[in-house]
Amino acid sequence: MKITSSIARKLGWYVYLYVNPLDGHIFYVGKGKGIRALAHIGLADRSERARILGEIRRAGKEPRIEILAHGLRDEQTAFRVEAAAIDLLDLRALTNRVHGRDSVEFGRRPLSELVALYSRRPIKIMEPALLIRVTQLYRPQMPPLELYDATRGVWVLGEQRHDVRFALAVFEGIVREVYEISAWLPAGSALYSRSHAEVDAPNRWEFVGRLAPERVRKKYIDRDVSAYLPRGAQNPLRYVNVKP
Repeated sequence: MKITSSIARKLGWYVYLYVNPLDGHIFYVGKGKGIRALAHIGLADRSERARILGEIRRAGKEPRIEILAHGLRDEQTAFRVEAAAIDLLDLRALTNRVHGRDSVEFGRRPLSELVALYSRRPIKIMEPALLIRVTQLYRPQMPPLELYDATRGVWVLGEQRHDVRFALAVFEGIVREVYEISAWLPAGSALYSRSHAEVDAPNRWEFVGRLAPERVRKKYIDRDVSAYLPRGAQNPLRYVNVKP
């Protein structure tokens, strides 16, 4: 198969799929222009994508390359289409290593999250609380256990932690979940559902707890607490209603 310069001009920016002819499953989504769609044909590294390509060739076949969308206006549009395709197919079913660019900000999300984000309904926090921004680990519709683990540790904290009753998981200034803290433990004391690079770090803490009472969750989830979070602040933590 060959993509000539004439064909490339007519295709413009496009999003392409690699389909396994042995089972019909899409195993890779990419974007580009020119001959980009052919770039993976000779892949021979230790990646999962190369492994599948090897299986296909050993069966005497070649991957089926399909164009999902072409004639796209620019690279940014191609990024958005690629991200939407990855979100729809689910990253776990693909050999792509990461979600598409801007996927968290503009990709697949529950409508309720977008309504909360764009309506921005501020809430005054009345209880002793710790706001925890989970910016690096959060993704829409992540499993509850993963969100809990992303929120509970591990953090550099002082004695004030003992005065906190609730931990609020915050993303984009919006409360995503509320936990009632039972105890603070040295980092690495409890098991995590995911790997954690700093789980054994000294002077760091993690909490164990449970979902807050439903009345508390209803009060805070999907509400805007960005007024408590200084813009541009690097520290992901913020005490509220806790004495210094």
